[in-house]
Amino acid sequence: MDELLKGFVVRAEELLQSKERMAGLLEAVVALAEDLSLDAVLERVVESACRLLHARFGALGVIGADHALSHFITVGIDSDLASRIGPLPTGHGVLGLLISSPRPLRLHDLRQHPESYGFPANHPPMQSFLGVPVRVRDVVFGNLYLTEKEGGEDFTAEDEALAVALAAAAGVAIENARLYDDARRRARWLEASMDVSGLMLSLDRDYTSGGLDPIAGRALQESASDLALLVAPAADSPGHVVIGVAGERGPSFSGRSLRLESELLEGVLDGGEPVVIDDASEVVGELDAGVTGPLLAVALSTQGAHHGLLLLARNKDSVRYARTDIEMGAVFGSHVALALELSRVHRLREELVVFTDRDRIARDLHDLVIQRLFAAGLSVQSLTRFTKDELALERIRTITGELDEAIRSLRDTIYSLKTNTGVTELLSGRIRRVTRSSSKSMPVPPRLTITGPVDAVTPDKADNVVAVVSEGLSNAIRHSGADTISVSVAVVKGRVNVVISDNGSGFAHPGKRNGLTNLEDRARMLDGECVITSAPDAGTSLEWSVPL
Repeated sequence: MDELLKGFVVRAEELLQSKERMAGLLEAVVALAEDLSLDAVLERVVESACRLLHARFGALGVIGADHALSHFITVGIDSDLASRIGPLPTGHGVLGLLISSPRPLRLHDLRQHPESYGFPANHPPMQSFLGVPVRVRDVVFGNLYLTEKEGGEDFTAEDEALAVALAAAAGVAIENARLYDDARRRARWLEASMDVSGLMLSLDRDYTSGGLDPIAGRALQESASDLALLVAPAADSPGHVVIGVAGERGPSFSGRSLRLESELLEGVLDGGEPVVIDDASEVVGELDAGVTGPLLAVALSTQGAHHGLLLLARNKDSVRYARTDIEMGAVFGSHVALALELSRVHRLREELVVFTDRDRIARDLHDLVIQRLFAAGLSVQSLTRFTKDELALERIRTITGELDEAIRSLRDTIYSLKTNTGVTELLSGRIRRVTRSSSKSMPVPPRLTITGPVDAVTPDKADNVVAVVSEGLSNAIRHSGADTISVSVAVVKGRVNVVISDNGSGFAHPGKRNGLTNLEDRARMLDGECVITSAPDAGTSLEWSVPL
């Protein structure tokens, strides 16, 4: 009877321990559902496993895309000890065995296993070991590791069964946390997309050349990156120019030019799908060799309009960009591109309104003002038939000359109004500015005449026209001793003609002067001609003409 009673007592204690363990398992399962944050759930899984199975140390390794450990959450090792141990394991030795063969594993002495990789310096001693895979939808998410059971005992088969049950519950909790985390990240990306679109459309400014730092900063924040660059195709070169930066290294890239490798970014440069590159230095290393982590390139494209790229980079040893970041980064990029396109269309609409109004003013000046001035000039000129007084005739000629000059000035204004210009200065304005600045030392300014659609001259020839006016006028002021100089710039019959004449001392043989040689060279390069006519005490005339 005593032996029978002792057997009942032992059995009762085992039943009681089993009940307590089942209660502990249920408590651990319930605890897993208390937080939907993925990081919190992973840490809670390890804490519950250590408490349930009386293990001193516990860890959960998350398997990455390259079948190595991308995350390693530990319990029982404080931050100070972890810093002395060094880098976290990546999946070698027994840990790697569980990755390649995801089945439960119990060991009496972890150090005696043939696959043992050894411990780094300052690592606490570990002997008993239990590892089980954590599956999410039949896919191994990671492995749960437990070591050093209290009392120096080995983990039992019952411990293994409890760990497997906890891992199964953890898989469900992890999947829910991942879905929640994914939904939350997508919501933040969408909110960021709406915010930057509203910001760009609310400010009346041109973003094509810069000013996108706040947009780059928002992308940096939502993608958990260390560097964000917004680049646009350069107008005057085959590369790209940085128009927005964010991150600690961002200012070193601001306004710089990048020659992006088309092989690495094939497709995305033309507005295709996002591209992930393992080493960012292959793209931006020419400017900063310190950027060596993964890089995500997103096209700023929408409805066939391509405005550049969004480049996001992380530091070395950082995890690759998740599918959520890739997909939502593309959505973010399309919102930015749409805002840029709407901003461009808005500017074009405003310019169209301005140009339309300028055309209306030009028509009114031509059809009303010039015609009335011309009629008034004819009327005044007809008065010469009614008088023979020389003083009156001279007065009439002066008035008609002033009216002709007013008509010429109005025509110049009309040509300027009808020229579609951006922010660049008109050629007629440049000629007037050069004439004023070159003749400050003269008591009487040169007489300037501009005829025809001068402002329609192409930029390359316009630069040469300005240079010729500046050089020719400078020569006349310095060497001729003239008190009257006239400058005429005209566009007639497909040619631009520059004539500069003075009443100075003139010369018989000009000789070799750099200024005159330069004028002749400019004409020759543009298939034009430069003719200089002069005689002693008869003044000088410079005629420079090139085809348009």
